[in-house]
Amino acid sequence: MVSRKPTIVLVHGAFADSSGFNSVAKRLVADGYPVVAAPNPLRGLAFDAVHLKALLDSVEGPIVLVGHSYGGAVISAAAAGNANVKALVYLAAFVPETGESAQALVEKFPGSTVGESLKPVPLADGQVDLYIDPRVFHPHFAADVSAEEAALYAITQRPATGAALGEPATGPQAWHTSPAYNLISGADRIILSATQEFMARRSGAKTQVVEGASHMVFVSRPGATVALIETAAKEQALPR
Repeated sequence: MVSRKPTIVLVHGAFADSSGFNSVAKRLVADGYPVVAAPNPLRGLAFDAVHLKALLDSVEGPIVLVGHSYGGAVISAAAAGNANVKALVYLAAFVPETGESAQALVEKFPGSTVGESLKPVPLADGQVDLYIDPRVFHPHFAADVSAEEAALYAITQRPATGAALGEPATGPQAWHTSPAYNLISGADRIILSATQEFMARRSGAKTQVVEGASHMVFVSRPGATVALIETAAKEQALPR
């Protein structure tokens, strides 16, 4: 029997993994929502979107699809043409137009610390894995998370390839046809709030700004994160 409530699919971004959604998932489950935390390969935008699309195709019933950071670009591609995806929720996330890359959007407004934060690890195939340098993970990526917790996230972070962050979005972007909701982190040093606001306006998203929130807004402000996800579910995916 398919649950009356939509399935919430959570997609992490670069320099993170699904464990960052633990507090959010716990609250959503307590409120009766089925939850799936999707593993994001972080190998390339088209590659990652294909993996997520396969997972979405396996979910019965309506879906509210949630992406953080680079995960926003992945959900925008993966959800295109999927009628079960009733709403897109972006958490301090990229919302690219076709032809735009995460890197290009970061550079749209000056001031992001992401470039100076990256620690490259060359790979045998000529590619490069990118990490956030643990020495700056707390102030640059997770300033409103405790230093102890930020240190753990720095240890468990998963790298993205340089190619993934530089790969332009291709094909239709789902936010053109699916309702969008955008949680903007007001003190983000990775994707500046000005950049987030530009993308949210362009997508016509229902927007909430979390003042003082870092790039890890879904960790530091799980209540606000869950509230926006559940608003999207109630407005777009629940029977009326």
